[in-house]
Amino acid sequence: MLKHKRLLLPSVKWTLTGITYFIIPAVICCPVVTSEVKNVCWARVGQFSPLKCAFELFDSTFFNDTEMLEIVKGDKEFNTPIIRANRKLVASVNGGLSDPSYLVFNSGWGEEQAQNVTRRFSYPSLSSIQKPRSEEDIAFLSILELGQLIKTKQITSKELTTIFLKRLKRYNQVLEAVVTYTDELAYEQAKEADDLLAQGVYLGPLHGIPYGLKDIIAVPHYRTTWGSRSFKHQVLNIEAWVYKRLKSAGAVLVAKLVSGSLAYDDIWFGGRTRNPWNIEEFSTGSSAGPAASTSAGMVPFAIGSETAGSVTYPAARCGVTALRPTFGTTGRTGDKLGPFCRSATDCAIILDAIRGKDPDDLSSRDIPFDDPFSVDITKLTVGYLEDAEMEVVHVLAAKGAKMIPFKLNYTVDSVQGILNFTMDVDMLAHFDKWQRSGQDEDYEAQEQWPTELRRARVIPAVDYVQAQRARGKLIREVRDSFTVDAFIGNATDWERVCLGNLVGIPVIVVPTGFKNISQPHPSNSRRRTTITTGIYAPPEKDHIALALAMAFQSVTNHHKQRPPIDDLGPDDVIPYPSSVSQVRNPENVVNSLIYYVQICSPKGQF
Repeated sequence: MLKHKRLLLPSVKWTLTGITYFIIPAVICCPVVTSEVKNVCWARVGQFSPLKCAFELFDSTFFNDTEMLEIVKGDKEFNTPIIRANRKLVASVNGGLSDPSYLVFNSGWGEEQAQNVTRRFSYPSLSSIQKPRSEEDIAFLSILELGQLIKTKQITSKELTTIFLKRLKRYNQVLEAVVTYTDELAYEQAKEADDLLAQGVYLGPLHGIPYGLKDIIAVPHYRTTWGSRSFKHQVLNIEAWVYKRLKSAGAVLVAKLVSGSLAYDDIWFGGRTRNPWNIEEFSTGSSAGPAASTSAGMVPFAIGSETAGSVTYPAARCGVTALRPTFGTTGRTGDKLGPFCRSATDCAIILDAIRGKDPDDLSSRDIPFDDPFSVDITKLTVGYLEDAEMEVVHVLAAKGAKMIPFKLNYTVDSVQGILNFTMDVDMLAHFDKWQRSGQDEDYEAQEQWPTELRRARVIPAVDYVQAQRARGKLIREVRDSFTVDAFIGNATDWERVCLGNLVGIPVIVVPTGFKNISQPHPSNSRRRTTITTGIYAPPEKDHIALALAMAFQSVTNHHKQRPPIDDLGPDDVIPYPSSVSQVRNPENVVNSLIYYVQICSPKGQF
């Protein structure tokens, strides 16, 4: 961070329409890194006056002195009272869980919306699944397979819940992916699922299936920390829409999983979440806990969210299948909620359970998806970008899809800037009090939200609206250029991540293989770097992306591979970089070292 030096400025006087205005000696904080910067700051003050320096922050030095004084007078008499009244009215509580904005983004491309046509998907049936002997094998079964074991009473929900709670508590010592275990609630919900089945009531494929929620999703009587030190004791006694939907489907919540602090990256108040495929790496993205936990077989599935890469990046890093659905598909309090799963089939099952109009979320809709299990991919034209994984292209071509080279064309060149304006202003509106009260100074990573949101404070309203107009232009250009039924390309290309979130298009991240880590250990480490690709579809065509992903996975097994978290080499030491140790939970460090001894040393010794 830059150091600041306080500069005391002399009095300045203007006369306007017979009234003399004085600007009393002002204190301006100028960033001082070198004497050159200091001289530039003083030169600006001498050239423009302190008031003009302030208007430079808004790129508004085109006003003359008289106009600037009129603005200052009007701001004091008109803007400031409104700003303060609005803060008191809707910004006195952090999080923005009530009083949602009526400036709502609609990801639809202008087509008429059918009413009350939501139909459930028709899932494939499994008839010959037998319960594996080992808990490890059970932990990596798909949702459909686990559901069939419960339905046929080969295993109880209580037994499954015990298996996954054990795995969560075992591997969390090294992965740091769990904020709160929900044991009591989990066993209550498991008992209810078992009791219903004993009465002949079966709720569907999620009946009795354990899962985890990203810790931005509220569950009564349990902490919802948003991953932040500022809110680590916060309990929101409300039921999030997605939790209600999963509870009604019979699913069993076993843990609140790590969200990066205030949904930014993988650093949280308890440490930093690691990648099960290479524990020297971090999982990236704020849905770090859902991605790592699903990858390590700690839960069969988890719910994460994305505003800018928080589903796609951790899914790609941890090698799991994950869906960022069309914006508005499911109720949320901010981001686009989506599932992390073992397969595209599992993602379709979860999407079917959580989609629908949330009465408390103005942006959510009943989107009339077709059944992804009934899509005939031989009738689809699928584009592939230059960075697409060609194995996916070849497999889908062999399955009958028409594959063509493709490029998404648009002229808007400020995609990342539009996303930053949109995201940062909205985020600051939700955490206005947090910034004004100085709580941002205690944030886990100062170069992240604190810096971005301080900058957002001085974005003029007119320029925010202009950014939304540019967003509209981008949406129209992408719509006109999207001449295929779907396209395949890198899921973590940053420009594409920003574009996808601004336009609202869905993408499913699909594992496609592995490569060796850049500096492998001499002990024949099984650590790998995962390779993935993204399958993109137009808004409200999530079923097409899901169908293509299911077709690819029906003849490949990349998504079925298990990370080597139980098979580390004797020299595979887990490093703790100094930049991370500053935010780590000391107790977790000790536990992780103990865990390292247990799984890496044959005699329990270093």
